[in-house]
Amino acid sequence: MAGSITPYDTAKGRRYRVRYRKPDKSQTDKRGFRTKKDAELFLASVTISKAKGEYLDPTEGRRTLGSFAEAWEAERLAPLKPSSRHAMETAWRVHVEPRWAGREISTIRRSEIAQWVADLSKERSAQTVRRAMFVLSGVLAIAAREHSIPVNPASGVTLPAKRRKSPGYLSHAQVATLASCAPGEPEAVLIELFAYSGPRWGEAVAVRVRHLNMLRKRIRIEDNAVLVKGLYEIGTPKSGAAREIPIPPHLVTRVARLCEGKGPDAFLFSDGAAPLPYPHATSGWFVKTVRAARALDGTIPAITPHDLRHTAASLAVSSGADVKAVQRMLGHASAAMTLDVYADLFDDDLEAVAQAMSAARTTSVS
Repeated sequence: MAGSITPYDTAKGRRYRVRYRKPDKSQTDKRGFRTKKDAELFLASVTISKAKGEYLDPTEGRRTLGSFAEAWEAERLAPLKPSSRHAMETAWRVHVEPRWAGREISTIRRSEIAQWVADLSKERSAQTVRRAMFVLSGVLAIAAREHSIPVNPASGVTLPAKRRKSPGYLSHAQVATLASCAPGEPEAVLIELFAYSGPRWGEAVAVRVRHLNMLRKRIRIEDNAVLVKGLYEIGTPKSGAAREIPIPPHLVTRVARLCEGKGPDAFLFSDGAAPLPYPHATSGWFVKTVRAARALDGTIPAITPHDLRHTAASLAVSSGADVKAVQRMLGHASAAMTLDVYADLFDDDLEAVAQAMSAARTTSVS
């Protein structure tokens, strides 16, 4: 074995010291073994772990979780889009750093992480808890990869289930009522674009005049405006890929009017140098529009701008669009994702398929 064992005497009797070289060739030792056999077993375990690439430096285990934060930021945060990066930074600063940053990495146990998740779940939403856990697990994963700890103690900890809000689907008539209550023409057109073409808020307000193809009745979605710390940052769409969405024929003339007097780089829904701001949740123009529309039609649910994206999916499916068409319009990564989110919209299709197959059977066997 690559190492040596030497005895030394203490006030409590003879003890043994093991000297060995770490994988980086630096020399270290471990003292205090009561018997030579214990020392030999330790040296053997070190030799085997080095040969298998599983050696853990005892000094590494004394590093704090916070000492891995810089590596986590460089590896895990830097590639994220601005909104996601800001959310993760907030989760680290508010939830993870105060509780775990000062802890020695080797002392963190799965059981206490599970208790932390349970306690946090009593005060925060499932999404907040899952995000905080994602951050903690990501930092611990780097520590495990660097052989500072043998395994990630956050792996396998049970997380609270996300509760998906039931989509508020609007009918054509309800969309028209909602748009009629908008404070101005840009907002009214924006509402109908959400309801019939399904862009995300950041994608819609980032549309510039040059993104429009009025002959083909298309809008090219290639930018996404994300509000980070009160300021918009322009990046790519959520999927990372550009796509085209339709301009509904009944909106073509109104969209064209919004372009009047604007240059190719001007924002379609804003007269300023920045995209249209996201309306305040309790006092902004959208919530006031919904309130006015509900006064006219009590069946209209209390909705957010994102709910109109769900309406676009619903109206598209009810008009006969298949899942691939809906996927392309909404910019989902896959048709499977579209089905997962909007499975309830395709239930009637299953009945129609069954009826068509049964009718074909009747024709063929009669």
